[in-house]
Parts: sequence; structure tokens; C-alpha cells
Amino acid sequence: MVKITFMGAGSTVFAKNVLGDCLSTETFAESEICLYDIDRQRLEESSLMLNAINKNVNQGRAKISEYLGVEQRKEALRGATFVVNAIQVGGYDPSTIVDFEIPKKYGLRQTIADTLGIGGIMRGLRTIHVMSDFARDIEEVCPDAWFLNYTNPMSILTGYMLRHTAVKTVGLCHSVQTCSSGLLKALDMEEHLDQRKELIAGINHMGWLLQIQDKNGQDLYPEIRRRAQLKNEQEKHHDMVRFEYIRRLGYYCTESSEHNAEYNPFFIKQRYPELIDRYQIPLDEYPRRCVHQIERWDDQKKALIADPALSHERSHEYASYIMESIVTNTPYKIGGNVLNRGGLIENFPAEACVEVPCLVDGMGIHPCYVGQLPPQLAAMNMTNINVHLLTIAAAATRKKDYVYQAAMMDPHTGSELSIDDIVSMVDELFDAHGDYLPAYQ
Repeated sequence: MVKITFMGAGSTVFAKNVLGDCLSTETFAESEICLYDIDRQRLEESSLMLNAINKNVNQGRAKISEYLGVEQRKEALRGATFVVNAIQVGGYDPSTIVDFEIPKKYGLRQTIADTLGIGGIMRGLRTIHVMSDFARDIEEVCPDAWFLNYTNPMSILTGYMLRHTAVKTVGLCHSVQTCSSGLLKALDMEEHLDQRKELIAGINHMGWLLQIQDKNGQDLYPEIRRRAQLKNEQEKHHDMVRFEYIRRLGYYCTESSEHNAEYNPFFIKQRYPELIDRYQIPLDEYPRRCVHQIERWDDQKKALIADPALSHERSHEYASYIMESIVTNTPYKIGGNVLNRGGLIENFPAEACVEVPCLVDGMGIHPCYVGQLPPQLAAMNMTNINVHLLTIAAAATRKKDYVYQAAMMDPHTGSELSIDDIVSMVDELFDAHGDYLPAYQ
């Protein structure tokens, strides 16, 4: 029997997508699904929802069980075939609030703060020590399990797991799947969606659409570049940062403009406040989303939990397809986050966590060689990889100097603040996060 353990099962909507997909798939019809969380109410809500889906789409054939708190974690994991990770350590209140409000005191503004920047660094440090506890349990009670990580900061967390644990890990993100389709729709080029061919590689949230062709092999980039520049010149829209990437760097990237606005030193600048309006940059976007989600959760909860006829159709989320490919030995292609072993991307260091095409089959996940990225794209990625590697070093050694250095090397933070202010800000963030962080020297 296949056993699927979902860490952070209180993420009800995401649990519906991933585990609903599994319950909608005959391969996992009689699987064992273990829900783990530290929040009793959210765990129970997700369990009610998934049991309804199990009954309505799967004739109740899967076995669903709940595991609450650290003391039950090892049993939730015992014998697992797959472990899905979707945790958020510290939540919106207090941790996200802290990650935005303290930097703001120093004049450092952010949009999402879950991947890079000082917010991404602190989120990574809060989360790694929890995931390292998961890893110790996995190594003991399900050493052959595949760990499917959906938690951000993706490159930092996946890189840590692959370098400092024995757990078979791959990082998964939605942005690769939606990158080219969203671009073509935004540029009124939908006629090329069907049977298009593409190559995407780089790092998570800054993977590059290196090639895109129509079904006949015709290069679509010349027309994409023309239309993208024209659109940025003629109208305000939500994707102006990435369209500026196309103009200045020649290529489009995977994650949204609100994310990418804070991954570089170009767009959020105290000396140039007019850039915020010019590029439609939504400062403090993630806290707004959190507040909105909290406000509408009661209504959403009723739709998910109180509906006895709740159903589900399989989504495009990678997880169930990866599991099915491994279990049935049916080849499948994904964009996965893996270590750059063997020089998958030649102009990145071997210890970098890269996002590249991967083939999946009964033997596991096999990353594909990409070669050299164009130098300007590699240079952009390396400014982010530097932060990833220093944050991982900080978590592995518990040395605070590495945290200071990660913040100093962050392209947005380093371009806005002095070294003294960076050190003071990091110290204040450590104090504010308290027990969510282990002791650092």
C-alpha cells in the first residue's frame, strides 16, 4: 500500500489540491493518507474535507488518519512512500508581520518576502530547523520516502535538505507550469498555446524561459519581445517588471513581477520612488493577501468543509503525477528544484539549488543537463544563489555572521542599507522572532 504523509495539512486549500488529486487517481484509490499538523482545528477541518472527497470521488477506499503535534509526527511518517511538505513556521502573525515591519523601520520595503531579501532569509532560518527535525524522523522511520517540498524559500530549504540530510528531496513550484501560457495570453498570442515547445531553467522564482517555439518549431521570441516592449510603453499592467526583463535581459522569467521586483537592486529604491508607480510594484503585497485570506476563510471553509457533496477534479499540480510516475514506472516530465550536481547548469556552482527539467519514472527523479545560461541571466541568478548559500551555511553552523553576510549580499538589501544598519536590523529581527529561531552565535 502507498502511504502519503502531508506535513502542514492545515493548509486546507493546498491539501485539497494535492491530496484531492491523489484521491481522484485510481493508482492511489486504496492508499493510506496521513495528515500532520500542529494546529488541531485546522487539522480537523482538512480531515473533514478530505474524507468528503474520499467518499464522493473514491467510494471511501482510501484510509485517512490525523496526527497532531510533534509527539505524533514520527508515527505520521512511519513507512511513508511520499512526504509532501507545505508548512509555514510562525504564520502571518507574528512572523510575517515582523519580517515586514522591522525592515520598514530601516527604510527597506518589500513585496512578498518569502523567497529572497531579508524576509526570505528569516523565513528560511525559521523553517530549516523544523525541517531538519522532519529529516531526522524520515531517516529513521521512512528512509526510502520521496520528500516533495512546496514550502518557500524553495531554493534555501530544498538546498539545505539535499546537502545536509539523507532525504530524497525535490522542490516543486507552480511558476514553471504557468510561465509561458501566462505570457502568451498576456500578449494576445493564445493561438500558439497548443503544442508549444519550451525550455525553462535557472533557479526557483527566477527560472528563465530560454526557448519557446510553436508547434512547427518557429521561434516565438522575436514577436514576444516586440509585443512586450510595446505593452510596457503603452499601458500600465501587473507584469511590467518581467516585461522589462525581456527588454533589458532578453528573456522572460518564471515568477511574477511582484516577486521579481525585490530580487534585484533595480526597482524598489528609496532615491527613485517614482519607479514604484512606473512599474506598478505592489509594496506590502503579501501582508495584504494574508489579511484578505484570513477575512474570507470562514466563507471558504463552509464551502470546503460543510458541503457533504464536495468533489474534486485532478489539477495540474505536480505532486500526484510524480507519485504516480514513480509507483507505475510511467515517464513524466517536471520542472524540479535539485542540486546542480554534475554541472546541470555549467556556469553555476555545484552546491547551488537549480530549477531544471527533470524526468520521472520508477527509479525516481532524474535532472536534465541544460548547459550554460546566457551570461546576463547567470549573473542575475548568482546574486540570488549567493544569498541561498550563505543562509544555508548560517543554518548549518548557527553562526550569525553568515546571516549578516547573507543580508549584505542580498541585491535589494545591500543596495539600500549600510552594513551597520543591516547588522542592527538582523539583530532586531532575531530578537523579535524569539523562540521561532534556534540560538545563533
